Amino acid sequence: MTVKEYNQSVDSYSDNLFRFVLKNIKDEEKAKDIVQDTYVKFWEKRDNVDVNKIKSYLFTTAYHTLIDVVRRDKKQASFDVVKEENLTTNDGYTDLQEVLLAAIEQLPEDQKAVILLRDYEGYAYNEIAEITGMTESKVKVYIFRGRKFLKNYLGSVEAVL
Repeated sequence: MTVKEYNQSVDSYSDNLFRFVLKNIKDEEKAKDIVQDTYVKFWEKRDNVDVNKIKSYLFTTAYHTLIDVVRRDKKQASFDVVKEENLTTNDGYTDLQEVLLAAIEQLPEDQKAVILLRDYEGYAYNEIAEITGMTESKVKVYIFRGRKFLKNYLGSVEAVL
């Protein structure tokens, strides 16, 4: 296919494609984008498209592109649709940082130290073992026990709040 034939197909079918897509999607800007994407795909495959089937190819490609856009838009929420009451709470005072620090204060000193080094500071197990002078397996046990305690403690606090 020559550039002249390609340009002729743009002149001949772009308005019809646009109207077809616009009737389905009801958004002028998206319809323009879909038509443009259709012609980009057509240009990339111009050598494989039969000259007698250009119109059919364009409408089929536009339809498939339209379906892809609609599916993608369904997955994305619109900012206009978000309900403000879902974004705020009026249940009273809850400072999670304060609750978490209170829970950590309940831990024995060794467990508190390894939990803070691991979860707050981001140290690896071997680094924590080196810092505290414990074995790496002891560090892992203390972290496991500390997290288990915190999970139970915070679960019971959540019921109270």
